[in-house]
Amino acid sequence: MAGIGLALAGLAHFVKPDLFKGITATAFPEDIDKHLKVNGSIETALGVGLIVPQTRKIATVGVIGYVLYLAANVARNRA
Repeated sequence: MAGIGLALAGLAHFVKPDLFKGITATAFPEDIDKHLKVNGSIETALGVGLIVPQTRKIATVGVIGYVLYLAANVARNRA
């Protein structure tokens, strides 16, 4: 279920980008539109990876890395 939710959230970055602009600007204040597409692509790929049993473990590692990447960017841009 988490994989489906993450993949749908990733696709939503392309369908309804305005929903994500505020939160994206917090982590990536410059070139928000580019980062919307990058983040949407990453989330879609990781979501699909979580759905497929053969890729679930590596996708889980990817999700952890992605969360750390986002957190680091938020922290860096709040300073």
